[in-house]
Amino acid sequence: MVELIKEFPLTDIGAYMSEERIRKVAYTKEEVDRMIDHAVRIAVAEAHRIDEESMRKHNRDATVISMILGFTALALFVDGLLRLLGIIPPFMQIDIDVLDKIVERVEVDVLDKIKQVPIQKLFQR
Repeated sequence: MVELIKEFPLTDIGAYMSEERIRKVAYTKEEVDRMIDHAVRIAVAEAHRIDEESMRKHNRDATVISMILGFTALALFVDGLLRLLGIIPPFMQIDIDVLDKIVERVEVDVLDKIKQVPIQKLFQR
């Protein structure tokens, strides 16, 4: 037990270590600067890698979301168009079919115009 306490490191480095031993264990300012520069380069490279990876993931997710929204908008547009043309039956009894109304109106207008024109004028040329 007494030997353990004797080998316990002291807070006063100068009393505990010789100058030669300090030089072997300690780093010079240049060595510390090189280690810091190396650590900074590694950290910056890792940050760039993480940034590129996160942007790649963001772009992929945004593409998938855009495809889903685009497909949904296109499907709703086609559904509305087909309901407007009367190909698909009304939804919740809301009838927006305009094709029959257009046909009826054109038939009435065109037939009235045709009845007004004498047939002889159509065949005179």
